[in-house]
Amino acid sequence: MADPDLSDIARRMDGALEALRREFSGLRTGRASASLLEPITVEVYGATMPLNQVGTIGVPEPRLLTVQVWDRSATKSVEKAIRDSGLGLNPQAEGQVIRVPIPELSEERRRELVKVANKYAEQARVAVRNVRRDGMDLLKKMEKDGEISQDEHRQFSDKIQAMTDEHIKKVDEAYSHKEKEIMQV
Repeated sequence: MADPDLSDIARRMDGALEALRREFSGLRTGRASASLLEPITVEVYGATMPLNQVGTIGVPEPRLLTVQVWDRSATKSVEKAIRDSGLGLNPQAEGQVIRVPIPELSEERRRELVKVANKYAEQARVAVRNVRRDGMDLLKKMEKDGEISQDEHRQFSDKIQAMTDEHIKKVDEAYSHKEKEIMQV
């Protein structure tokens, strides 16, 4: 009898946590960071591409980001993608360079960043739950095919649920830490 691969389920849940940490690293509170613009996707050439595949992101000053767009025809699309990203940024194009001033963090701006962080955390929770669902579906299939017994199915589903609870708790801890960091003046 073959056991389900719980290490693969744990690896996928860890991947969701790692993606959350990467997105949180882009939410800078005090100064500009190139990682702030990395999650943005741009509609160019009839496809959706990550911003870093359309231009070079630079940080010339603590409160300014620049995007050197490689193709002049993509400048408007990049500018629109940054404006519509939900990060509250107002880019200004100067030829093929787009200047993105980072606004001073007011109370309102901090609350907006907390909302963005909450959205990222919820996406991570959903990803973890999707991995759990895949694992539970695999267990049902294995039980139906006679590879595991009902008792084993119950044991494995308890283990998967425990892993899910642990990962959701880590997501919540990361979110509350990021929220404190953002709201700190």
